[in-house]
Amino acid sequence: MEQKHWGWWLLYGVGGLIAFFLVLPSFIVVPISFSDSLLLKFPPEKFSFRWYKVFFGTPAWTGSLWLSLKLGVGVMIVSTFLGVLASVGLVRGNFPGKGALQAFLLSPMIVPYVVTALAMYYFFGSMKMVGNPWSLLISHICVATPLVIVIVSASLQDFNRTLEQAAQILGATPLQTFLKITLPMIRPGVLSGALFAFIVSFDEVVIAAFIGGYRSATLPKRMFDNVRDQMEPTVAAVSTLLVALSFLLLLTVTSLGRRSRLKGEKQEPASVP
Repeated sequence: MEQKHWGWWLLYGVGGLIAFFLVLPSFIVVPISFSDSLLLKFPPEKFSFRWYKVFFGTPAWTGSLWLSLKLGVGVMIVSTFLGVLASVGLVRGNFPGKGALQAFLLSPMIVPYVVTALAMYYFFGSMKMVGNPWSLLISHICVATPLVIVIVSASLQDFNRTLEQAAQILGATPLQTFLKITLPMIRPGVLSGALFAFIVSFDEVVIAAFIGGYRSATLPKRMFDNVRDQMEPTVAAVSTLLVALSFLLLLTVTSLGRRSRLKGEKQEPASVP
């Protein structure tokens, strides 16, 4: 019993140490972003908002931010819609070639991003669409949708279909059953999939470098160019803003998911005869 107790403490200690080293770079970037120096120094010698002013006052930076936000929202909407439809078909459907179709839809998660980016580059290059924001949008949808499929499919696998059957017995159409019963119950999975789709698009840099180039430089692509060419502390300010945005999105989705689960637990006993 004592060995088992120490084994859990060892597991927690190793896990905490790994988490500390993973999170440490993010916490180091935050104070660097408030430095007044022209170089990346830690700890900063003087507190200043200089590099945040540079970021919001430079059209190149704000243009890349706006482009990344528009792409992220567009990818989130389209990938969530396609991912939910595909998940319902794969989980509920029973048809020949289902396994092959599932492998095809999830293949962008397995293929390295460099290979995908190169294929997209030749595909859009043949249509003279390299550097076009629409080509970036399509490319990001292709790599984000599989994540939505995996997350929503997991929610559907654990879903109790008793409520759906009761709704259909009472005369509800399949569409009404899905919108009023299924979708609210799997809402946490849908929200999580939408969040990951947005993050994948917003943080992606490999495909953006191949497809976007200099004409449609996303924020991660702009950060990469800054680190490679200038290495200004502006990139630290941008990194801090991205970390804050990630935490905000995570807290929002977690809160919505908890409320949805509590609502479902309250309504489920009253819905079952």
